[in-house]
Order: sequence, then C-alpha cells, then structure tokens
Amino acid sequence: MPLFNPHDLRNLLQSGQRVLGLDPGSKTIGVALTDVSLMLASPLIGLKRRKLGENAQELARIVRTQDVGALVVGLPLSLDGSFGPAARAASDWTQALSEKLGIPAGLWDERLSSSAVNRFLIKDADMTRGRRAEVVDKMAAAYMLQGWLDASRPEAPEIF
Repeated sequence: MPLFNPHDLRNLLQSGQRVLGLDPGSKTIGVALTDVSLMLASPLIGLKRRKLGENAQELARIVRTQDVGALVVGLPLSLDGSFGPAARAASDWTQALSEKLGIPAGLWDERLSSSAVNRFLIKDADMTRGRRAEVVDKMAAAYMLQGWLDASRPEAPEIF
C-alpha cells in the first residue's frame, strides 16, 4: 500500500474508523490511538520491538478490535530535515507493515517528539526516570499522532 499525504490518508477513512500512531524505536514501539471523531490522540501501549511479523500480529489485533483504518508512523528526519538512514529504514518498515496489515499508512515527522515528552514528564509531571521509561514511547506516539491530526484536520466551512 502506498504512503499517503495527511489529507489523502484522512480522506480514505470510513466514518467511525480510528488511526493508529506508531513511534518505532530500536527497543520499543510506542502505540497511540485516535478517538473515532479524529480529534484526540491518546497513548495506548509500548510494544517490545521484535521481528516485523511478530509485531504485525500484535498490531493486527489492535487494528481489528479498535476498527483502525490507517497507520501514521513517526518519520525520524535528521534535525536539518533531511531524509537519512533512519528515515529510510522507517519508511521501508512502514511500507512492509502497511502491506501486512492491509491498511494504508502515512509517515509524519517525529523529530524531537521524545525530547518534548521527556521534558514534559520531568518538568510538569515530576516523574521519576523509571516511570518515564515506561510511558515515554507511547506518549511520544500520541504526541506525533496529535500533530498529524491537527495538520490534517479539514478546514472549518465558512459561515458567510
């Protein structure tokens, strides 16, 4: 399945379908889920990173039970915005996962999402290092997915 731009991907969704956000790290895949109105992204779980087939099976259960119609996967662009080796690997992984799950996927810039979430957890939530390690991946996925939701939101119709 091809990787779509945010508006095209959103337009493929049927009414009531959700979007699954993934932040694939080297050890953990952060997973987030939208509500059915596509307004809010919430952290769901952190999955241990395994072989693609194993992770696809775990994610397929979520896709089925939550009526997920599309994936949005974090794209780790370089700080200067260039498409380096990590971004290429994420793109290839996303393409393969999209095909295995049979749903369309899009990539979304996730630069500094983990840093932003960590800053919040330290400063505002006053969370310990151990507790942060448990939640940072799924919260980073939600942060990234919320960015996609906000950017792909249809414009409000003009009243006049």
